[in-house]
Amino acid sequence: MKSNVGTVDKTIRILLAAVLVTLYFTDTLTETVGYIALALAGVLVVTSLISFCPLYALVGLNTCPAKKA
Repeated sequence: MKSNVGTVDKTIRILLAAVLVTLYFTDTLTETVGYIALALAGVLVVTSLISFCPLYALVGLNTCPAKKA
């Protein structure tokens, strides 16, 4: 898999995941919406850690900086 998630994108994903988890554990998001938020947070963290987003690959996005030749 070729990396397609850049550093800024990773930071945003981690912060958004932290917000979603916080909302779940403070009982702001409950039941089904809470579980969906936790699942989304998990996906965001995993895609940040592996630097690859399958959705980006499908639509042709790449937030990684261009490498110098």
